[in-house]
Amino acid sequence: MAHTNEPIILVTGATGQVGFELLKSLQGLGRIVAPDRKTLNLADSDQIRAVVSEMKPALVVNPAAYTAVDQAESDRETAARINSEAPRILAEEARRIGAALIHYSTDYVFDGAKNVPYDETDATNPLNVYGQSKLDGERAIQAVGGRYLIFRTSWVYGTRGRNFLRTMLRLARDRSELSIVGDQFGAPTWSTTIAAITAHVAAIGMVEHSDDDAWWEQRSGIYHLTSSGATSWAAFAEAIFKFAAVDPRPSVKAIGSDEYPAQARRPKSSRMSNDKLTKAFGIRPPSWEEALRLCIAECGQLR
Repeated sequence: MAHTNEPIILVTGATGQVGFELLKSLQGLGRIVAPDRKTLNLADSDQIRAVVSEMKPALVVNPAAYTAVDQAESDRETAARINSEAPRILAEEARRIGAALIHYSTDYVFDGAKNVPYDETDATNPLNVYGQSKLDGERAIQAVGGRYLIFRTSWVYGTRGRNFLRTMLRLARDRSELSIVGDQFGAPTWSTTIAAITAHVAAIGMVEHSDDDAWWEQRSGIYHLTSSGATSWAAFAEAIFKFAAVDPRPSVKAIGSDEYPAQARRPKSSRMSNDKLTKAFGIRPPSWEEALRLCIAECGQLR
């Protein structure tokens, strides 16, 4: 009987980097339901509507995404379906039942031409299909309206899945020298940081302001959520080897973007300001170095 009125939290992509951490961080806020891909396929709009309609969640958290940046260049349709159409449908269904939606976007909505960190009011101009599909998802949610928070993050890494941290530690076992792009700058962001901040904000919204329409109207929108500070991919690799005490440590050769062949163009500087997040919710994300230290200290070398 104690669970009768417990709010339901629907989490997509629970096996992914951020989704897995959300299952832990959201504990205590409600009954978490995390359907697998067969039960909730974000490429199937009818299935999305059916699942949300049946579960009637109080909160939908959507970390699932098509994240194969280079592959998206030749697979526009799938990227659009998952990154643009699915968020729109989730927003429509959430608004219909009075639920809140938390969705994640990317620094790749920017072209990287700005010399200082981007804020949420800066013009977007994606350089690749992936970035455009994520921007289209943002716009779709905004057009639907209702209670929603869109968190733009960047350079996500963690202990699971395919990410830069795990790739570097794997390559370090076999190579004495690595050529890494040194002219792209951004904020490496630990998946646990994203999940913890999400849970903090969700707790404020669900517990303190669940019936406060004015609070949600004032705060619904886009927020940047990254580690503080910024670095290059090459310097990030060097920090990984240092903090993980890799021995022998590979030497890192910083190369230009034009020396690293990739199907999709990347922004040269996708640094983003967290000031809006801090002002709205009183949260100041840790520096990327501090978060990387914690990740490696808590999880070992992941080797």
